[in-house]
Parts: sequence; C-alpha cells; structure tokens
Amino acid sequence: MKKIEAIVRPFKLEEVKDALLEEGIRGMTISEVRGYGRQKGHTETYRGSEYQIEFVPKIKIEVVVDDEISERVVELISSIAKTGQVGDGKIFVFDVLDAVRIRTDESGSEAL
Repeated sequence: MKKIEAIVRPFKLEEVKDALLEEGIRGMTISEVRGYGRQKGHTETYRGSEYQIEFVPKIKIEVVVDDEISERVVELISSIAKTGQVGDGKIFVFDVLDAVRIRTDESGSEAL
C-alpha cells in the first residue's frame, strides 16, 4: 500500500476530490495547511501598504491506496492540480506497512 499526500491550491480541491471518487478512491483526509516552497511566499498590497505573505494557504489531501493504482492516482492528482504557475504544490508518496479498520479489525487492503 502507498500513502499519497498532495499539497494543492485550495480552489483545486473539488476537482481533485471528484476525480478521485470517479477513480474509486473511497476515503481521503483533507487538511487546511500553510507553507511555502521555492517562491517563499508573495507580496500583497492592502489599502496602499505592501506586506509579505510568507505562508501561503494550501490544502493537503491524504489517501492510502493499493500499490497497483498508486501511480495512476499520482498522475491523476498532478494533471488536475496543475495550473503551470509557481506554487502548484507537491505530491509525496510513502510506503504503508499496514492499515487496520478499528471497527472490524480488518487489516491490509481490506481495511481501505
């Protein structure tokens, strides 16, 4: 199993969520996060004053999938979340040793 964490722009959340549901991904965790990458934030002007936004708001999407479909899920998220602009986000893929559904004690892929 693989855990896929995708950091994406907030306005891309619904598109990514809908695409994952169509692909058969039944569960995901969403978190509102803030951070910066290479762009190190940006400058905005409010009422004539400039100020630095160091931590840009993003959405973190976490899904755990079988190894066989992990590459497809990464490609799907990447293609939908991409705008071609700086700050589109990142996708991280981790190995998952096991998963356990607390209610039924199912483990492994059955717990997904």
